[in-house]
Amino acid sequence: MKKYLAEMIGTFVLTFLGCATAMFLGCNTPAGVVGTAIAFGLTVVAMAYTIGGISGCHINPAITLAVALSGRMSWKDACGYWIGQIIGGIIAGACLLLVANVVAAPDLTGALGSNGVANAGGVWGACLVEIVATFIFVLVVLGTTDGKLGAGNFAGLAIGLTLILVHLVCINLTGTSVNPARSIGPAIFAGGQALSDLWVFICAPLVGAILSALVWKGLACEKEA
Repeated sequence: MKKYLAEMIGTFVLTFLGCATAMFLGCNTPAGVVGTAIAFGLTVVAMAYTIGGISGCHINPAITLAVALSGRMSWKDACGYWIGQIIGGIIAGACLLLVANVVAAPDLTGALGSNGVANAGGVWGACLVEIVATFIFVLVVLGTTDGKLGAGNFAGLAIGLTLILVHLVCINLTGTSVNPARSIGPAIFAGGQALSDLWVFICAPLVGAILSALVWKGLACEKEA
């Protein structure tokens, strides 16, 4: 149960700090894009060294799916992780709405930092962006956390830096999800188009995660051989 609670807390922190940064810095300027990317990446680093020893710090259903497919955790634990992550994202969405209604600063994203498809050319463009970005991100996660081939204590840093890079590329296209739980919470409370587009940011990252699990399995087996 502690593992699931840790995942809930970690996902809450990631979603709240990352989306709040986007809301109050905005993503219409280079400074806002860079600041938001750094916020998401540094939060992952911080959580990796905070709860990594408890749950492994997935804080992302796509990562959990890839880890389960790789045989590194049971499907029972994966379900517990998913529940904790989604609850954490929803709590973060509620807190973002509360903060937006209480503080004087406006929400510069207009939708609690939620994701969208318009700037990626529509649904299929957004799907492509999110599948590729999630594939790259989760592949780094699988590689750096591999028990035999991984980066050890430096894994959290590598993962956080990769998330920064992914955000720098994708923020102005989709708002960068690569994490269904991070998308679910804000979209529920933003409503409207964000909620209508939510399926993209659930399905596409999961597809990217499946691809990364398949590719890493092939790479790891080849290395061992």
